[in-house]
Amino acid sequence: MADVKPFRAERYDVARAGSLDRLVAPPYDVITPQQREDYLARSPYNVVHLTLPDDEGEAASDLATWRSEGVLERDASPAFWFLSQDYVGPDGVERTRTGLVASLRAEPYEAGVVLPHERTHSGPKEGRLRLLRATKTQLEPIFLLYEGDPLDPPSREPDLQSSGDKLWRVETAPNFGRTQLLIADGHHRYETALAYAGEGGSPFLMVVLVPTRQEGLTIFPTHRLAAHVNGAHGTPIGEPGDELPGVVVYRDGRYELLEVDGLDVDVVERLAPNGVTYTPQRAEAVATVDRGDAEAAFLLRPTRIEDVWDVARRGRTMPQKSTYFYPKLTSGLLFHPLD
Repeated sequence: MADVKPFRAERYDVARAGSLDRLVAPPYDVITPQQREDYLARSPYNVVHLTLPDDEGEAASDLATWRSEGVLERDASPAFWFLSQDYVGPDGVERTRTGLVASLRAEPYEAGVVLPHERTHSGPKEGRLRLLRATKTQLEPIFLLYEGDPLDPPSREPDLQSSGDKLWRVETAPNFGRTQLLIADGHHRYETALAYAGEGGSPFLMVVLVPTRQEGLTIFPTHRLAAHVNGAHGTPIGEPGDELPGVVVYRDGRYELLEVDGLDVDVVERLAPNGVTYTPQRAEAVATVDRGDAEAAFLLRPTRIEDVWDVARRGRTMPQKSTYFYPKLTSGLLFHPLD
C-alpha cells in the first residue's frame, strides 16, 4: 500500500529572497562544477547552496539562517501541490507534463510498492545521507511514475511560478493506496531515504507522482561515447534519419548497424566498451568522435516506458543512464522538512 499524504511545504518568501528564477536549479546530480559556481553566484539563497554545499554542516547552517531570517516560510497546514511543466524537448517539440507533489513513505523494494529500474552506486548515497542527517529536510523531489490518466490543473492562477513550472496548492488527491510506483529519476535519493529511516529518521520523502497516460511524458535516449569499442562490429549503413533502425555505431566517419537483439542499453553493456561517457545529444556524440575525443559513439533509441515497467516488475535493473526522462524536476520550488 502506497502511503501518500499531504505535507507542510516550506518555500521561499520571494519578497525577501528575490525572484524564484534566481533561486531554483536542476537536481544536484546533473550540475557540472562550472554550473554550480554559476548557480551559487546567482543568489546567496539559491538552492544549490543547500543541495551542493562545500560540506553538510554549511548546508545545515544556511538552512537555519534562512529560516530565522524569514527567507523560507512554512505552510501552516498540509497540502498537495499540482505541478505543470511546459518545456521544449531535445527534438524541438513543445509539450506539457503534469504531476502531483506529495509526501511518500519510503518502502523497501521487496514490498513491491515502489519499483526501481536502474542500478545505483554507493558513493552518491553516502553523500546524500550525510546531507539528510545534517538538514533533516528533503531538499529535492524525486520523480515517480504511475499508470493513470493526467489530472486537470486548477482553474485559478498558480500559487508559484518559475519559467515553465507552475504550482497550485490543492487540498485533495486521488487514492494511491493500491497504486504501484516506478522510480523514473531519483534512485539514489530514494535509497538514501530508506537508509535514513533505518537509522530512526523520518521515512517520508518529497515526490512528484506523474501519470504515464499523457503526451507530455517523454523518454529520450542517452548515447554512449567510448574511448575503446572493444571489438564491436556491425553492418555499414548510410547516415540514419531521426528514427534509428537499432543500435548504431559511429566511428571513422561512418555508421554501422549492430544487428543484436535486446534493449539498446543492454546491447551496449554486453559489448563492454571501455571509457564510457554519456550525452543526450546525438550531434554532440558524433562531433566528439570527429574531434578524436572518443573512438566511437553508440547511438541509441529511447527506451519505451512499457519496457521500463517490464524490467522493473521482473525484479531486474537496467544499466546506468538507461532512461532520460525530460525535463528534470526543478529543485527549490518546495522543501519538505522532516520534523
